[in-house]
Amino acid sequence: MSNKKELFLQILSQDKINQAEFEKACFQGVPDGSGLRSTCWKILLNYLPFCTSDWDDVLTKQRNAYNQFIRTMIVDPNQSQDISDHPLSTSTNSTWSEYFKENEVLSQIDKDVRRLCPDLSFFQQPTKFPASFCSQSLRTRVEQANLQAMQVTQSKAGGSQLIKPKKKYSDDDCYQILPQGQEAHWEVCERILHIFALLNPGIAYVQGMNEILGPIYYTFVTDSKESEVQHAEADAFFCFTGLMSEIKDNFIKILDNSQCGITHNMDSLMTMLYQNDPQLHDAITERGIKPQFFSFRWLTLLLSQEFLYPEIQRLWDSFFADSDRFKFLLYFCCAMLVAQRTRLINGDFIDNMKVLQRYPIETDIYQLLQLACQIKDGKLILHTVPTKENPVVPNNSSSGRSGILGSLFSRAKNR
Repeated sequence: MSNKKELFLQILSQDKINQAEFEKACFQGVPDGSGLRSTCWKILLNYLPFCTSDWDDVLTKQRNAYNQFIRTMIVDPNQSQDISDHPLSTSTNSTWSEYFKENEVLSQIDKDVRRLCPDLSFFQQPTKFPASFCSQSLRTRVEQANLQAMQVTQSKAGGSQLIKPKKKYSDDDCYQILPQGQEAHWEVCERILHIFALLNPGIAYVQGMNEILGPIYYTFVTDSKESEVQHAEADAFFCFTGLMSEIKDNFIKILDNSQCGITHNMDSLMTMLYQNDPQLHDAITERGIKPQFFSFRWLTLLLSQEFLYPEIQRLWDSFFADSDRFKFLLYFCCAMLVAQRTRLINGDFIDNMKVLQRYPIETDIYQLLQLACQIKDGKLILHTVPTKENPVVPNNSSSGRSGILGSLFSRAKNR
């Protein structure tokens, strides 16, 4: 670990970082808990340039810009001095009109970020650096909007009662509210996504973007130098924006069937599987399992819901450092299928869907990474899996690699 950390420190200390050397090192994994991963991701996501002498100027400029976004874009119309602008105004320039339109998207963002990685308590905890200069709490704004949307009806006893509208989040989705002046990390993510939606009205917000932002923000808070943590929100915003500029086509429905859309990527995965393991490909297709049943989520969310956050961080090191941007994601997804080939070939539709939609957590991702690299380099060696129709016994004496697939099912240590 220390030698690996020293390698990264040496690379990052250069006035002009050698891109090929840097990406190769990142592809093999950034040392955990070193405070280096956040810096590496900022470079890989085109937030920081390879010229290290420019870093301070870039960071200062971008962080100031983000703070200005908060001040100018998150506005409370109740504080407006224009008496002609009111909640019932029909003017196209009305602040209130825009405010109500924004609430529709914000309500969906709020619902999603409250449920962000529920198995991890991090997002419920308070941030050390709340945006105290923000004129309005988005959480409070959504709660007020939902309250205003309630209907007043007459009860049988003659009293009035409030009925919540349908399709609003329930109290079960809400995290514990923190004391006044504190913000939970999920509220920070909510603000990032809200500002992104306002700045990108063409795509705005699509469900699932929260799962892309989560690991980035989590990494910038937990695996950064102490002096950088206070800027995690701004840095996460720009890195998320940079990442979305590359994968946004996966979230645009009208592009689904285009060459840059998610359907094309799913088809590419199945083609890759056929080229590397036709027996497994045929078994999956013959059981009526379509790629959208499992690979849509895998590819769109960069596997962020299939593995634990520490594992996601390691995977994203390789995905971000991939010179052929995100092609390695396809290789890795193909490896996930091949690693479960015995179960998938011998299982029925229901059994296979359980495997693919809840990928076995005990699978060692380092073994999967090794297998993905073999697929990438065209060095994958498989043996026919015995079935009832084809009871073939594997030949274990043909190659030193014959034990690879068996080792893929080894249990990860100390999950």
